[in-house]
Amino acid sequence: MAPSLRPTLTYTAHHRDRLVLVTGATGYVGGRLITELLAAGFTVRASSRRIDSMRRFDWSTDVELVEADLSNPDDARGIMEGVDVAMYLVHSMGGKDEDFEKVEADTATAFSDAAATAGVRQIVYLSGLHPTSKKLDELSKHMRSRERVARIFVDGATPALVLRAATLIGSGSASFEMIRHLTERLPVMVAPRWIKNRIEPLAIRDTLYYLVKAADLDEPVNRQYDVGCGKVYEFADLLRLYGRQKGLRRHIYAVPLPLPMDRLSGAWIGLVTPVPAGLAVPLAQSMAEDAVTEDHDIAEIIPDPPDGLIDYPTAVALAIKAETDRGVPTSWDRSWSTTDDAADSLPTDPEWSGTSVYEDTRQGDSTLPAEKIWEVIEGIGGPNGWYSTPVLWRVRGIIDRLVGGPGLGSRRDPRHLVLGDRVDWWRVVALEPPHRLVLAAEMKVDGRAWLVLEVNDNGSGSTYIQRAIYQPTGLPGRLYWWSLIPFHALIFPLMLRNILKKAKQTATSSDDDTHTQK
Repeated sequence: MAPSLRPTLTYTAHHRDRLVLVTGATGYVGGRLITELLAAGFTVRASSRRIDSMRRFDWSTDVELVEADLSNPDDARGIMEGVDVAMYLVHSMGGKDEDFEKVEADTATAFSDAAATAGVRQIVYLSGLHPTSKKLDELSKHMRSRERVARIFVDGATPALVLRAATLIGSGSASFEMIRHLTERLPVMVAPRWIKNRIEPLAIRDTLYYLVKAADLDEPVNRQYDVGCGKVYEFADLLRLYGRQKGLRRHIYAVPLPLPMDRLSGAWIGLVTPVPAGLAVPLAQSMAEDAVTEDHDIAEIIPDPPDGLIDYPTAVALAIKAETDRGVPTSWDRSWSTTDDAADSLPTDPEWSGTSVYEDTRQGDSTLPAEKIWEVIEGIGGPNGWYSTPVLWRVRGIIDRLVGGPGLGSRRDPRHLVLGDRVDWWRVVALEPPHRLVLAAEMKVDGRAWLVLEVNDNGSGSTYIQRAIYQPTGLPGRLYWWSLIPFHALIFPLMLRNILKKAKQTATSSDDDTHTQK
């Protein structure tokens, strides 16, 4: 189970009889919004591509869970029955799909048509903030796609309230993580000229406020509205003000260069921060434009929060406090993934017949029960490392970062995992405590890879089994595996021995503590 999601708003809905559909329910905003909608009194239907991915949330037993791929028109129609308000909180950052703009447009069209057929009262879409004076083809791909989706909804048969927001600031947001790591790791920064661009961020708490109120409007609304904190900053200010919160002095210099700075700075952000280049590039592209509200017309239908809008320094302080108090319940890294249900296609299924599959399997016996070894397995990666040749793992992580992958250095929780968690360059795609963990690789590689860690009772203790599985793509994939065989011969035996050793040390330490207390 993920860290508890406690409501942050004190709002009671006037129209509590409404059924609210939340798409992207496991995402950064969606996962938190559901808690607020329930607290306000709404009935909620939560949608995700995999129903099991929602069961980690403490709200999962209080809502109707539905599984749907919104790019499939039949799925979109299937989840709309009886819905009053449909929250559209899904957005691709590009990923592997070169034509993601068309995919997004087609998905939004199917969603709009399904809402009209079902008689949905209101669509609510969280979009991006950009200058309206710019033509569509002048925007970055990322921002252009969001604007096109917004127009599809506003032009559709169902009234659509589009909230146009810039950077969202809160614990676990991609923008906040980017700001944090750039500031903490670089005391002096030479950055492209977009560092001087103007931006009006929005605290996640105020974002949730607007979304909850949007579900409770007396009359449907069909319009785009700008939402922001009411105070404009330069992007460089966001770094400096974060540094001030942490007691750090930072020097930032803007340098105009005649180079494709969106991709270069995105790759640089991907190297310096935990945000992979695949996500950092579109974020950097969106920074190439000012993101400032052009009016405050939103107040005509949704008044400001009772205590006023939260400015950026306060939003940063709240984000830091939230991480300290309760951990990060939802995060950008659950929304960003290059893994497509990889657990459903491990190389035991018929689709693998006739394909090349390489495997490195190791196993070892222990007198410890499975639960003791599982404690180490569940804590693998992130700050705990991989229990073998840390230098080689770091080098591989740096290489992955340089080519746009996620690299090392990220776990939501250092001790516990839930389905969908990111663990360095892996994604948790199957989890059966205390016996089985399946990690699917998200590193840049010519093929598909899994790491399967299993521990089974054997009568006198337990047997730990460790499998690295790889299905190559073409000759480059085969060459990649063959080139790694000498490293595997070093890394994987060490990993097995050290995991069992760590489990024994932990169990012995726990026993000593018990005796001391007695």
